[in-house]
Amino acid sequence: MQETRLDTARIRAARRVIDPVFLDTPLYRCEALEPGLGCTVSIKLETANPVRSFKARGTEVVASLLADKGSRAVVCASAGNLGQALAWSGRGRGLDVTVVASRFATRAKLDRIRALGAGLELVDGDHEMARERAAAIARHDGIRLVEDSLDIETCEGAATIGLELVDTAPSFDTVLIALGGGALATGVGHVVKALAPGVEVICVQPLGAPAMTHSWRSRRVVTTESTDTIADGVAGRHPIPAVLDDLLLVADDAVLVQEASIIAGMRMLLDHAGLVVEPSAALGIAAILEDRNRFAGRHVVTIVCGSNVDVDAYHGWVGAAPIPGS
Repeated sequence: MQETRLDTARIRAARRVIDPVFLDTPLYRCEALEPGLGCTVSIKLETANPVRSFKARGTEVVASLLADKGSRAVVCASAGNLGQALAWSGRGRGLDVTVVASRFATRAKLDRIRALGAGLELVDGDHEMARERAAAIARHDGIRLVEDSLDIETCEGAATIGLELVDTAPSFDTVLIALGGGALATGVGHVVKALAPGVEVICVQPLGAPAMTHSWRSRRVVTTESTDTIADGVAGRHPIPAVLDDLLLVADDAVLVQEASIIAGMRMLLDHAGLVVEPSAALGIAAILEDRNRFAGRHVVTIVCGSNVDVDAYHGWVGAAPIPGS
């Protein structure tokens, strides 16, 4: 395999600085999902931690390095999950964390960022505007800007998931990875291709936020003017060139799925796995639903990457029945 920006030795070292609460997340075969999907399905549950997403694996590496250098202030842009993770990691190491987000981001995510003690600045635009504002704050204040997917620590933290997959999973031949900025896909993809090269790495993105998938297919950066998806965690418009270069080396395919399939995937994970997940976490199930023939007879691992969701919106999407007695 050609070299990505990632390094397997550094990824192994990352495991030693990440709080163990974020490591060794549950990995299990979910037989109840299989009749509806037509393949063997294992779930890697990245929601079973204090911030309910995989993002803290990366922010733990970032915060540890900053604390070692004596740095005390950091800023990031976030759709919600990275901000929560950086707030959690920074709080434990005495860092002053500022998060910039769209005021249209999921309220539950914004509330949790505040509860974790981070400063929160909201912009009247989408995530790309938040990225621009975070960069401006970093320049003005002379502090560290954490750029998800561009900063190698975010990718190599996420890559520790790949180590756990190849070290502990029974034989599997496909891994489905939510694709947004690319940290999760490039991180896990790097490890899988390095240590289990026969496994197919498939990235999944919403049809309403296709920039990185179009870029992967075109082998050049393709931007979009807008996004239209409920999967806010992967709704970027401007792929990062260096991240795309990595993705081109580790991804075997990148597919787009419809909103109806994402919602159906969320409902299946609720009904058959007892999991409440955010839309981004259901992308893998959506990909199987849209192409059952492709996955028939395979053992597929899907990474359930986040469960920070607005409860009212979730009920509206999946039509969940009210809890008895509520």
